[in-house]
Amino acid sequence: MDRLRDPEGGCPWDLEQTFRTIAPYTIEEAHEVADAIERDDLEHLKDELGDLLFQVVFHARLAREIGAFDFDEVAGAVADKLIRRHPHVFGDGPTMDADTQTESWERIKAAEREEAGMSSHIDGVPASLPPLRRAVKLQKRAARAGFDWPDLKPVLAKIREELGELEDELESGDRDRTEDELGDVLFAVANLARKLDIDADGALRRTNLKFESRFRAMENAASEAGQRFEDLDLDAQEALWQQVKSGD
Repeated sequence: MDRLRDPEGGCPWDLEQTFRTIAPYTIEEAHEVADAIERDDLEHLKDELGDLLFQVVFHARLAREIGAFDFDEVAGAVADKLIRRHPHVFGDGPTMDADTQTESWERIKAAEREEAGMSSHIDGVPASLPPLRRAVKLQKRAARAGFDWPDLKPVLAKIREELGELEDELESGDRDRTEDELGDVLFAVANLARKLDIDADGALRRTNLKFESRFRAMENAASEAGQRFEDLDLDAQEALWQQVKSGD
């Protein structure tokens, strides 16, 4: 990194970068790590973790150049945080099971937010998070404040209610209201995932991979029959979909 950022003989591209220009790559590399995990590709995971680590090194180098912090301080800060949030391991706190430890972790985080001047339960949820993940995060924070349904029944009812409101807006032709109601449907479905303790992003990622596999299989089946998939009518394409689906 020192060589890449060296004004004398460094890489022109690396020298032009800033926190803002590098941030999209950091997010992209995190997604590629998740993708490798989803595919159980450990060799690829090793490479992607290296790419993600490089992003941390890059940001730390940029910060060092302006005298803000360096890589050692980044590592030291997270080590201190882990010690602070695990008093049952590094201190004299009582032994906990996983659920109790999670509650303790959240209490400590809440105290840290309060110390930083954050007064709302939903303060500190990054606006840059992917929308589905941010929805779940906001819902979890609200639930910790007691704003939550006790079981699944009203959650499912809320999804049906939001779908009904979306259908009404589809008939009205108001695009802005339709977008608003579609967002409400997605938010309600994210809430269902939270109540089921299922990772919403992971569930959707899994379905995306499944759709991708099935769609490629349909294209291959059409090609093997001497046809182009895009030339088939919808009924023929649906027949291929059912054929591929039944073979899963």
